[in-house]
Amino acid sequence: MFQGFKEFITKGNVIDLAVAVVIGGAFTAIVNAVVSAIITPLVSLFFDAGATGEIGIQMTGIYGQEVTFPIGELISAIISFIAVALIVYFVFVVPMNKYKEHQAAKNPAVEEETLPSEQELLIEIRDLLRKDAGTSA
Repeated sequence: MFQGFKEFITKGNVIDLAVAVVIGGAFTAIVNAVVSAIITPLVSLFFDAGATGEIGIQMTGIYGQEVTFPIGELISAIISFIAVALIVYFVFVVPMNKYKEHQAAKNPAVEEETLPSEQELLIEIRDLLRKDAGTSA
């Protein structure tokens, strides 16, 4: 039982996943700091960020009460998502892709010889056996 667990934990992809989760948690703090320090003040230049809960469709309920569908909160969440996605893409993904392209250009990959399929190997063995049987007869 413990041997199976040990094999599961020591596989590379499990360790990589654990590292990715930890780095993702730290990365979330950085992205949130950039959004709250730069993006939110920029959005606040055009919209009152505190009033997002008050913006929305208002209807009268069946008991006469006013019901507000807070569309402002949805719009705020969409703007935050787009801001985070843009920051992640332009600050981290684009530079990392450029770096990988630069490294790939610097160190071109050596093409590996493709291995023959099982069927091709069997045909080759058959032909060798026929050739060997023809020379010994």
